[in-house]
Amino acid sequence: MWMGKVKYILLLVILSLYHQNAYAGMYRCVDKSGGVTFTDTLESEYCTPVNFKARKTSFRKWGDSNYSSMNRRAAAYDQYISYYGVRYNIDPHLIRAVIRTESAFNPNAISEKGAQGLMQLMPGTARELSVNDPFDPEENIEGGTKYLRSLLNTFKNDVRLALAAYNAGPTIVKKQNSIPRIPETIQYVDRVLKYYREYKNG
Repeated sequence: MWMGKVKYILLLVILSLYHQNAYAGMYRCVDKSGGVTFTDTLESEYCTPVNFKARKTSFRKWGDSNYSSMNRRAAAYDQYISYYGVRYNIDPHLIRAVIRTESAFNPNAISEKGAQGLMQLMPGTARELSVNDPFDPEENIEGGTKYLRSLLNTFKNDVRLALAAYNAGPTIVKKQNSIPRIPETIQYVDRVLKYYREYKNG
């Protein structure tokens, strides 16, 4: 009898440990259509670690890969995108395309390299832009849009070079005066421009 109770208690302990670590080492991946899936392997540069404890992100909330669901999430930030688009003289559709590529409109996204929030600002960049909370949607969108405006100014409104600099950093883009031959950056620029065209065409 007591052996049966011991086995039962051990089973409960194991299940408890499994539950606590169920999401450890998991990644959130965005496919070409903007759909979101979760996996326990780092499949591409468009997968970011899931940190449920740090940001209290809901697996159910962000686990829906339905395209219309992503659009509904995006609609929550339209007012900020439009406002800061006008303020910094950037087409809101371009801002929207960057956010979709960077985080699929997840304000709690954290990349493997530590970029944070909707427009995936690195902590150092966020500080330079006076973004106190990169997980606050409005602060993040303002900071990311302001940074994108500075890159557009640097590269004389060449959208492709500005986007390349947003992804790879302005130093290497300035040095080469072209999109760096970095697969991730090339794919990033193409993806943002693809989404940009989609938004402009309705």
